[in-house]
Amino acid sequence: MYKNKAENGSNNICGAKIKKLRQDLPQKTSQRKLADMLTLQGLDLDKNAIQRIESGERYVTDIELKMIARIFQVSCDELLDEEN
Repeated sequence: MYKNKAENGSNNICGAKIKKLRQDLPQKTSQRKLADMLTLQGLDLDKNAIQRIESGERYVTDIELKMIARIFQVSCDELLDEEN
């Protein structure tokens, strides 16, 4: 059965961008801290889910994408832009 994948074989195209944005935050932000930030906003993701998203092993839903974009104060389009 065919599964949709990004050109690089990943299950998402935003994981690498999410990792970069997390690492570029002014305060040290671990995957666990990002998961906690998302939980406070009403999105139930744990550290393992964040790790799997960043590594491209996990799909990202539109609801998750919207909340992650809100946390980083970027647009969903920016998270999906593979060029930057």
